[in-house]
Amino acid sequence: MSPTIHPLTPRVVVACGCTLAEEVIWDARSDSLIWVDIENPAVWRHWPAIDETRRVALDEKISFALLTTDPDVVVAGLKSGVVLLDLADGARWPLVKPAPHPPGNRLNSGNIGPDGALWFGTMDDAEESDTGSFHRWDGETLTNFGGKAAVTNGPVVSPDGTRLYTIDTARGLIRVHDLDGNRIGEPRTLITFDPSWGHPDGLTLDADAHLWVCHYGGSRITRFAPDGTIERIVPVPTALVTKCAFGGPDLSTLYITTCLRGRDPTIDPMAGHLFAVETEFRGFPGNIFGATRRVAA
Repeated sequence: MSPTIHPLTPRVVVACGCTLAEEVIWDARSDSLIWVDIENPAVWRHWPAIDETRRVALDEKISFALLTTDPDVVVAGLKSGVVLLDLADGARWPLVKPAPHPPGNRLNSGNIGPDGALWFGTMDDAEESDTGSFHRWDGETLTNFGGKAAVTNGPVVSPDGTRLYTIDTARGLIRVHDLDGNRIGEPRTLITFDPSWGHPDGLTLDADAHLWVCHYGGSRITRFAPDGTIERIVPVPTALVTKCAFGGPDLSTLYITTCLRGRDPTIDPMAGHLFAVETEFRGFPGNIFGATRRVAA
């Protein structure tokens, strides 16, 4: 049986032209979207209801900006480590640095679990060597898990806290781990990308426990059932699709970040923009980081 092709085409919401946009999340408290540009470092914020957009420029690569109890402060993954970042004045407070953290590495994708812990990956900035790994940080203990990879993506915890999804982007593998409290099970391969699909990048989950996976180099998002079968394909009108998240008043709008890096704008004129498409599904707003104790710089 062929998968469903989503009937609507994603539209441009913010023509931001990001070099490498990533990690879009919905803040239900302020009805706003937050995402980052890794390679032209900045945090972007957009309020769809009033069509207002702000950009906070930074002096260091940033891989994620996630929600804390203060709506104007995010927990951010900089190249050098995890910090609290004030979006009003740019002040930052260091929190934790992954170990080991070779000079050529940087932080990559990150998410807050339903328990308030930070789950994130590191990667080789040159995308060549298997020096990246996955981490969980609860504000006190930093745990490494899941083995090594050149480019990590995810990690995303299911809303019921029983499953964890991680991605080895270079190898085209999406893996699932069983979770039992703080115990992280060994990874099992759930989905193997066909080379013609591009590479698996960011993912999100919907209320039916299906995975929405972005195809970097594949001009699409695929909705996978929990058993790894393809349920539907959402074509995206640009090649490098990086991350998606549900938002909007009823959490049924899928927001999508994309990448401009290496693209010819005459061939791919919408590369790097933020897109949105309506769906019949529901997702989840961004979780709140549970450990926001500031430490001296």
